[in-house]
Amino acid sequence: MSPATSTLASLEPIRGLSAARLDELARLCPIERFPLGADPLLAGTAFSLVYLLAGELRIVLPDGSSRLLVGGCDIANWPLGYKTVLPQSSKAVTEVELLRIDFDLLDIMMTWDELATVADSRPAGSDGSAQWSNMTGAFSAQALTAGALAALPPAHIHELMQRFERVKVKRGQVIIREGDPGDCFYLLESGRCTVNKRVGGAALGIAELKAGDSFGEEALVSASQRNATVTMKTDGSLLRLAKPDFVELLQAPLLHAVSRVEAERRVATGSARWLDVRYPAEYVEDGLTGAINLPLNEIRNALQLLDKGLEYIAYCQSGRRSSAAAFLLAQHGFRASLLEGGLGLGEAA
Repeated sequence: MSPATSTLASLEPIRGLSAARLDELARLCPIERFPLGADPLLAGTAFSLVYLLAGELRIVLPDGSSRLLVGGCDIANWPLGYKTVLPQSSKAVTEVELLRIDFDLLDIMMTWDELATVADSRPAGSDGSAQWSNMTGAFSAQALTAGALAALPPAHIHELMQRFERVKVKRGQVIIREGDPGDCFYLLESGRCTVNKRVGGAALGIAELKAGDSFGEEALVSASQRNATVTMKTDGSLLRLAKPDFVELLQAPLLHAVSRVEAERRVATGSARWLDVRYPAEYVEDGLTGAINLPLNEIRNALQLLDKGLEYIAYCQSGRRSSAAAFLLAQHGFRASLLEGGLGLGEAA
């Protein structure tokens, strides 16, 4: 069960969020119930905001004093310890209901909402699209906390809002075509689209994208032609970012190159692992010891097989494919770098 949006709207400082963000937060934060005599704070409060929604809870403060809190009263509308000090322990005097919200998640959502409000204050566009503050499809909490946007400073997010162009699209409309030059980056605001690649003269479906997914970055990062065709499966809307803006606001802060010496040091200590993004035949010829072979065109479908606890250092022959691979990984919340200059010609493992 998730707390009702109306319940969240009565809590501080949550109530300052937009209605769309409150709805999203309600889905992400289930109510926790504890029986009489339990200590709900055993789970810890260091990285969370904890609210007493219902019941009576006795908290013990660091100085040894205690206080009885009653859910629904004015002070309970604030997180435990928010206005004073964090309690050391607690005991449920009755059955209690608590709401626990990750501090970083809430802080990011509140930062986004404030930036979105500024962007929404500009004159509305002629396309009638939703306001930035309501765009929890393309800019969901997950995207803001675990994807590319999570690694960007707030100023960059604000600039992205200024420079993204909203485009309404129709079912069957081709957005990018295989073989064309890369000129824009796209973020799917609503709708679905299919990704196809020509193999042996036939179109092979390789992926289906939904709201919040992005595409078009590979050709921009690697300065190559489009390697697939993206077609709308339904009506929808896109956010389009021109190549110069993409390079400045997304590529530059997310793409990091490391020297061979530094890369080998990280791999040797176990904090990083080589990721060979070339074709298997190339990898067999001169792949680096201990490397995972994951060709660039297979990365999107293999993200769930990678470990977010590791850093991946992508490499290819020239650095072109590895730059695209490292960016794709960074977009999805992985720590990724690329080997500066690539392997070069005639490199041996």
